[in-house]
Amino acid sequence: MTVLDTPRVAGRTHPAGTDALVRAGSIALLAGALLLVTRWWAADGGLSALGGWASALTSVGQWSGLVASVLLLAQVLLMARHPLLEGAWGQDRLVAVHRVVGFSSFTLMLVHIVLVTWGYAAGQLLASPAMLWQLVVERPGMLLAAAGTVALVMVVVTSVRAARRRLRYESWHLMHLYAYLGVGLALPHQLWTGASFVSSPARTVFWWAAWGATAATVLVWRVVLPFLRTLRHELVVHSVVREGPGVVSVHLTGRDLHLLRVHPGQYFNWRFLDRPGWTRANPYSLSAAPDGRSLRITVRDAGDGSGAAAGLVPGSRVAVEGPYGRLSPRVRTRRKVALIGAGVGVTPLRSLAEGLAYAPGDAVLLHRWTSEPLFAAELDALRASRGLQVVDLPGPRRHRDSWLGHAPDADDATVLHGWVPDLAERDVWICGPDPWADALRRSCRALGVPARRIHVESFGW
Repeated sequence: MTVLDTPRVAGRTHPAGTDALVRAGSIALLAGALLLVTRWWAADGGLSALGGWASALTSVGQWSGLVASVLLLAQVLLMARHPLLEGAWGQDRLVAVHRVVGFSSFTLMLVHIVLVTWGYAAGQLLASPAMLWQLVVERPGMLLAAAGTVALVMVVVTSVRAARRRLRYESWHLMHLYAYLGVGLALPHQLWTGASFVSSPARTVFWWAAWGATAATVLVWRVVLPFLRTLRHELVVHSVVREGPGVVSVHLTGRDLHLLRVHPGQYFNWRFLDRPGWTRANPYSLSAAPDGRSLRITVRDAGDGSGAAAGLVPGSRVAVEGPYGRLSPRVRTRRKVALIGAGVGVTPLRSLAEGLAYAPGDAVLLHRWTSEPLFAAELDALRASRGLQVVDLPGPRRHRDSWLGHAPDADDATVLHGWVPDLAERDVWICGPDPWADALRRSCRALGVPARRIHVESFGW
């Protein structure tokens, strides 16, 4: 597809009210579940048990286990890629919530293990290791729970920023899937030894409904729908085109792509089935507006599985998960838009520049690049045919707290205002590395752009 083709052009869809309701509803649901299990804990004598040392340890340990269970299920739901949550929260906020909920649930799970064991050991700290061993080998489901804990420890360790820097994306993603295993292995222990889970019909219904809904959401959105979508659309590689040093565009064709319900700016998790490592998915955004006949992604060799994209051959079969991402026309609230990307982060913005509806002069694209711009000819064509304003920002960042390359001796916000004087009247789409996007977000806020009109897709994982 080229910019001379006619894509499906998207205008404003005004989903803000629905998104706000989904966000408020999800927060209320989580808060309600946490309050409910705390109330049940108190009704079972949790507060009165705080009067004694050993009983207090056990009681607080039981409460932390209940809260950890709720948060673990919430964590899995955050990983399930349900479109309501994805659309309402956005990937950047979901990642932030995912990390907070994940580390909180893991910490409370460890507190649960330590305090319950300590309490069962009559409050004798030195007797706790022997008691832990006894609980693991004698209590029903505890061996499975121990294995699940090990799986969750692996997930948390590989989620620490220092560890993520040393892992390929594919390895990190594969390790992260152990969270499903860890949570699943905890269920028998909770049902067989946790009276708080099955001591009344209301509690039994609550926990089975929570577990069942979570499992169903994961199976439907992470397994069944991607499998059916892959079978239905029969995506294959049509061609691979070099865009610049270490950057290629992969053009794909398939069946009934007009039914795929994908929008400019969104991304898929891609598996190229005719190469080693096909079991590990990579997220790549569309770099051209979908036209119902073909798709295009643009991939930079980042030293992981992305480097193999240049070696793809026509006819290679492709499996997909998605589409995902809130960096799309659905969040648009203003007639004027600003698209700002760094390096290969310009790919979804290139798609939006083609797929959005706008009058000449209403859309501006700022592209920061280090050595060579991407899509220069295509952006020139959009400038001529659609009136897109394009601002090139060459060179490396001038310092680590700035999002700019070489620029006049002025602060970032002042320079940005010089390029886009009416930025406060626009929706702003941002895509690039996390530190760069954070610096740019600060400049936008300083110029009066409300947070609700700053739409970010980051490369963080």
